[in-house]
Amino acid sequence: MANELDELNAVVNENGRDINVIEKQIKVSVGKGSTIFEVLLWVLGIIPGVIFLFRKIKAKEYLDKVQQKLQHNASTVDNYLEQRVVVLQNAAKLVDKAIKLDKETYTEIAKLRSGKADEFTTSNAAIEHASRAINVQIEKYPELQAHKEIADAMQQNSYLQKEITAAREVYNDTVNEWNRAIFVWPAQKIVAAKNGYTTRIPFSVSKETKKKAKEVFF
Repeated sequence: MANELDELNAVVNENGRDINVIEKQIKVSVGKGSTIFEVLLWVLGIIPGVIFLFRKIKAKEYLDKVQQKLQHNASTVDNYLEQRVVVLQNAAKLVDKAIKLDKETYTEIAKLRSGKADEFTTSNAAIEHASRAINVQIEKYPELQAHKEIADAMQQNSYLQKEITAAREVYNDTVNEWNRAIFVWPAQKIVAAKNGYTTRIPFSVSKETKKKAKEVFF
């Protein structure tokens, strides 16, 4: 029998293939087989039916916990995003004391302070833009790099970006846990279908960020 994946003779995409997060929620559904399965348990006796009833209750409790975990992880990302906005806001004020900073930078930061916290991709793109704008100004004026408060602020900015990345990984792990859990048959899948649950969409970056990631920086 030949290899299903034949690296010698199979078609190869010379241009490669990029990876994208599909913005689609898949609804959980069960067929008649699941209904028959539940009926048969009661036909076999009260004990099998009651045991499975308790399994469904436990399944609902577990899925409720995962949903709350998702909310907690999403809130953690928001907290770091807000901290980063504050740090950049302070850095912008410090830089402005020495030079005239682009007004657009202040405008963008002000929008972030009043924007919706759960818009991960949009917030990240705007914060990155503000961060780059401040860095550009600092590069134009080398003497600002020696300014201790500015250096500390930009160091905090770098640290918070790493924390945001780590927090998003945790969020994506929980999304993966949820997406797998709702399709575990019989108890969890039946409960998920009954409650109209769907898969969750993990974090994804903006088109602009992907484009910049392919640029040559040096």
